[in-house]
Amino acid sequence: MWSAVQLLSLSENMRALADEHFANFLLRIGNGDELAYDDDMIQLPTSMIIPWEGEHSINVLINTVFSDITCSATDSDYWEDRALLAPLNDDVTLLNDKCLNLLLGDEITYYSFDSVDDDSSNLYPQEFLNSISPGTLPPHKLSLKKGSPIMLLRNLNPRIGLCNGSRLLCRHFSRNIIEAEILTGQQKGKSVFLPRIPLKHAGDFNMPFELTRKQFPVRLSFAITINKSQGQTIRQVGLYLPSPVFTHGQLYVALSRGVTARNTKVLVRDGFIPGHSGTYTRNVVFKELLSKVTVQSIQTSSSAIT
Repeated sequence: MWSAVQLLSLSENMRALADEHFANFLLRIGNGDELAYDDDMIQLPTSMIIPWEGEHSINVLINTVFSDITCSATDSDYWEDRALLAPLNDDVTLLNDKCLNLLLGDEITYYSFDSVDDDSSNLYPQEFLNSISPGTLPPHKLSLKKGSPIMLLRNLNPRIGLCNGSRLLCRHFSRNIIEAEILTGQQKGKSVFLPRIPLKHAGDFNMPFELTRKQFPVRLSFAITINKSQGQTIRQVGLYLPSPVFTHGQLYVALSRGVTARNTKVLVRDGFIPGHSGTYTRNVVFKELLSKVTVQSIQTSSSAIT
């Protein structure tokens, strides 16, 4: 079977067609061809950099991406085009908390009910279960405001656009229902109702039990992890790198969410190399993965994308 398979490589970034220099830069990042120091440290374009000048630089990044945030909370087009990215869930939580504080209006908090199977001896107190926060589950304490963007964490109804990774805008709250508006895709603008549901997690947090959390299946999405951003186009994107990326192709995924260098901003903590000017960060590319197969490069065109 495999002898009949033809491997093709897409070699043109369709998001960045309007910025040729940016598109070429992204291609070099993805292929690992950008000039590197110390094996994998590459210099980022100055035009994209927000200088690290202390913790307040995080607020500068937020204000750059979410300009006029207090005046645009009900504008779905505003939220569709903007997001912050970071490598780790803890970084994303920090950014989301800061952004939520900038929104006007009252904050509503929903608390989950957490349980484990076969805990007849009550080995795991509620406080401990509440403290567990893997990225695949909503937080125990879910704080929201009207106009805050959220991301769905489960496939609820793909037919009407409620898929894992869908972004929505909070409109109204009740005890057991969140009314939200879909921000992207063919169902953009559609109002939907999100229920509390039991969510199970038996994944990779090294615990000898399966956790069940009854909560709304959403997280705030002012900021999302780089991995969660795959497949999305974000016209005004900010990348926060308190630590370098750590997996193959992750920097390419983050930078290529944007459409132009002008609207892609990067904040790097510890981005300096002694003896060199500019801002540097790690670009993890395992070229042996790219060279193990023979690929036929093809040039795509906008007319071929439907």
